[in-house]
Amino acid sequence: MALITDPVDAIVADRPGRENSRPGRLRHRRRSLGERRRRRTGLLFVSPWLIGLSVFYLIPLVASFVFSFTNYELVDQDDIDTKFIGLDNWRRVFEDPEVRHSALVTLRFAVIFLPMTMLVPLGIAYLLTSRHLWGSPVFRVLFYLPAIVPFVAASFVWQGFFNDTTGWLNRILRAFGLDPPDWMNDTTWVIPSLGIIALWGIGNAMIIYMASLRSVPVDLYEAARIDGANAWKVFRHVTWPMISPVTFYNLVIALVVLGQYFIVPYVLTDGNGAPDGASLFYTMYFFRETFTIYDGGYGSALAWAMFIVIMTLTALVFWSARYWVHYQYERKR
Repeated sequence: MALITDPVDAIVADRPGRENSRPGRLRHRRRSLGERRRRRTGLLFVSPWLIGLSVFYLIPLVASFVFSFTNYELVDQDDIDTKFIGLDNWRRVFEDPEVRHSALVTLRFAVIFLPMTMLVPLGIAYLLTSRHLWGSPVFRVLFYLPAIVPFVAASFVWQGFFNDTTGWLNRILRAFGLDPPDWMNDTTWVIPSLGIIALWGIGNAMIIYMASLRSVPVDLYEAARIDGANAWKVFRHVTWPMISPVTFYNLVIALVVLGQYFIVPYVLTDGNGAPDGASLFYTMYFFRETFTIYDGGYGSALAWAMFIVIMTLTALVFWSARYWVHYQYERKR
């Protein structure tokens, strides 16, 4: 019989069926050490991203929320000391008539922007995926190129396009005997003009729609045609349910873009919301109060109010997704 000198080994040996318990613990310990080493290595590689996220996003986010309850000024003034003022900034958000006006301007633009940025890319993608369209790759490139053009440069191009006297659009309309409006200087037409400009950047949504349309199983189309379905019924009962996840994604992205819509109207109206405030978007009013008047506390409250609105709308979209978004491989409960 082997001599046992370790008390632990003696205890293990006295227990039947536990002869390999200590080697098992050693293997488990080595595996745990390896997992911790791999975890540390992974954290080391992602640490630059984590540091950037904390420094440039999370810390400013928390700081802006704290500033929304103070009279913080972006530019230090000798006669004003930063102090806690409670809900005064938030109360001012609800009482400010400029907030209501800019919110209504943003809402009017959303009525045009959201349907156009959802339906137009889908229609173009549907045409470009057709087998009977000649030169489809060329058209795909042409429709996507504007999405990579800087919006500041594109804004100046559109400013010339909508010019009342020298713009190409009014020249074409006058050639047909029409009396075109002064698009960017008319309170009635400035929002539709901005809606048309928004179509400049639909290339990303179009590409995503094209990929989703190509992923629809051909068997479903063949089965629908055998059952006698026409083109509309095929789209309604086959295509639309199958691409609904992509539609859901594009809708969420459109809501986020709507909450950040700023560059184009700011460049075209010199930041004053001309004409007569008809293009004063909520983001432009926030920018004016924060970075022109330097009211950092009130600007933080304005930013958080928009954040809450966009998050609420996004949550409603996610809640409604259960009723109209269809996932091909979703398990039935």
